[in-house]
Amino acid sequence: MKALLLKEYKKLELTDMPEPALGPTDVLVRVKACGICGSDVHGFDGSTGRRIPPIVMGHEAAGVVASVGSAVTAWRAGDRVTFDSTVSCGDCAYCRAGQVNLCDRRRVLGVSCGEYRQHGAFAERVALPQHILYRLPDSLPFEYAALIETLSVAFHAVNRTPVRLGDTAVVVGTGMVGLLAVQAVRLAGAGRVIAVDIDDGKLELARRLGADEALDARRQDLPGEVLRLTAGRGADVALEVVGTTATVQSAIACLRKGGALTLVGNLSPKVELPLQAVVTRELTLLGTCGSAGEYPACIDAMARGRVQVAPLITARAPLEDGPAWFERLHRGEPGVMKVVLEP
Repeated sequence: MKALLLKEYKKLELTDMPEPALGPTDVLVRVKACGICGSDVHGFDGSTGRRIPPIVMGHEAAGVVASVGSAVTAWRAGDRVTFDSTVSCGDCAYCRAGQVNLCDRRRVLGVSCGEYRQHGAFAERVALPQHILYRLPDSLPFEYAALIETLSVAFHAVNRTPVRLGDTAVVVGTGMVGLLAVQAVRLAGAGRVIAVDIDDGKLELARRLGADEALDARRQDLPGEVLRLTAGRGADVALEVVGTTATVQSAIACLRKGGALTLVGNLSPKVELPLQAVVTRELTLLGTCGSAGEYPACIDAMARGRVQVAPLITARAPLEDGPAWFERLHRGEPGVMKVVLEP
């Protein structure tokens, strides 16, 4: 089969790969669409250390069941599916508690980190354990369904956030996950959503997708503006979707006393926290990683049109155009958001 192989850093090649081995409880999926994630772009240049070549990347995908293992009964050829990016064991204490994102034997599709190598979905076919698949309605296009994985990250982050009906929520960072978080926190009941970024195009898109306010952190006094918009009180909750000291500190400064911050971004391995502000204002800080069971809610929300993903897709392209698109994304070409490859 054809696959997009990262042979060495910054060198992707469309090549022939062996057919994936299919175990008795596995399902072989013919990939119809796979999105290029920001983590794939960072893996492309080796900056994350989690895409050690050779590796087939890709974890945001959807497709059709091609065949099933001998012990599979819930799936059959022709089923339209998407799948979790986390390959969980289904048996450890975390999996049994529903915290599959914390699985003791967790693997991630398209990741090679020294501990394991798990080829991903930038390929014509991929073999997956049956328990990480989810059924897609016929009405949902594959290119939209490829974004369900990203949407699940936003949904999980919002599920971790103690947002209540009518709350004011600040979303710092309006990349892919941030723009989906803007929509997700609105669905969760936020009465006012304030988006923050330094990119005019992303801020305008945030407005289109439901943000009540869009603040430019370069030109505006962010905490001051949030205080003004909340009658001097501050935001009830914030989601930080970048992961740098400056953005984390800005998010904290926007919160009211007793507010909560959910940390989604992890661009930097370490950040400096304003400890006294967190302690004396009794703030709650929450971490979030991946998703844990949010796929059905994401599929339903997307199918009903309650979450919009079409404005986030910059291009659809065949798998052979993948190397060129990776180069453009790596250069940070303006206006390029989500690129979906179609094997």
